[in-house]
Amino acid sequence: MVYLDHAATTDVRPEVIAEITARLGALGNPSSLHGHGRAARRTVEEARESIAAAVGATPHEVVFTAGGTESNNIAIKGLYWARNAEDPARTRILISAVEHHAALDPARWMADHQGAVYEELPVDAVGRVGPSALRAAIERDPGSVAVVSVMWANNEIGTLQPVRELAAVAAEFGVPFHTDAVQAVGVEEVDFADSGVSALTLSGHKLGGPVGAGALVLARGLTPTPVLHGGGQERDIRSGTLPAPLTRGLSTAVGLAVAEREEHAKHLASLRDELEAGVRAAVPDVVVNGDPDRRLPGIAHLSFPGCEGDALLMLLDARGVSCSTGSACSAGVAQPSHVLLATGADTDMALSSLRLSLGRTSTSEDVARLVAEIGPAVERARAARAKRRR
Repeated sequence: MVYLDHAATTDVRPEVIAEITARLGALGNPSSLHGHGRAARRTVEEARESIAAAVGATPHEVVFTAGGTESNNIAIKGLYWARNAEDPARTRILISAVEHHAALDPARWMADHQGAVYEELPVDAVGRVGPSALRAAIERDPGSVAVVSVMWANNEIGTLQPVRELAAVAAEFGVPFHTDAVQAVGVEEVDFADSGVSALTLSGHKLGGPVGAGALVLARGLTPTPVLHGGGQERDIRSGTLPAPLTRGLSTAVGLAVAEREEHAKHLASLRDELEAGVRAAVPDVVVNGDPDRRLPGIAHLSFPGCEGDALLMLLDARGVSCSTGSACSAGVAQPSHVLLATGADTDMALSSLRLSLGRTSTSEDVARLVAEIGPAVERARAARAKRRR
């Protein structure tokens, strides 16, 4: 089997498994004051310090969560509630049109249920938000903006956003700026302090850590209203007993990923270029989506005119190649990728896409297998589609 879906989740590193396993049997709640509790707390705080050092933050700024979705919800909902409570005129949530649903859906929910005004920031043909577009959106009514959220790197097409420039625009107007950096940490240089962002999301299982462990890096002075209420852990921002083994596993994964970033990114970019060249040779009319220069090194997002992405996915899966489509599935019906639609692609093109994503364990042999299978799969998919349309 060939796995080309590392952007969805990637291998847990052996070092991480060892760290977690070694601590799973340890007794003690990190909130307890006795010796067992203090030992568990030490594990958590060492993990917090390690993550902070890896991403250019201070330990106080690292809030542990269960992953990217929870971090995004705390940032978007919590910052909106806090800012709106300070000034009821602050009702607008500005969010890029190409965000992951873990950010889009909380923003939409706030509009449907909490009186927020949901506003999408447009992107260009490669999926990038321009600083001028953000400035124009804020300047229409600066006092009404509660929070801005633009991801660091797109999970579908890989385009990198000008995060520093966007954060600087938001800062001019005193608006907190959140970025979902789930896909970026470990392959791009991510420095929280240098970037100027107010809040940053990261997730363990995207970079060799465990599922169920993530963090929201939150600038000093920001106090989002909690989404969860309970024991008041994590500065009363995220209540819940902290899983010491998972925080240690997360910190190990983040530390290794950041330390090996440059070499890893070169490895991914080389394989991606090899993959795209091979697919072009097999399917000459393939379309490569995203920015050709400023994109993640491990994602090849390809459209195959005349095909349906879900049919291609199943044909490749039957031949032992795992990947993902460029569309979402709702109630068993394929829906066009909102990311491609936002870039100006038509529905057929948006439905004809595959995301092939590489990871630390990917090899040239994996790429060769995909290249050998893609041509016949495209031919069969096109023939099946043409037959249905006759």
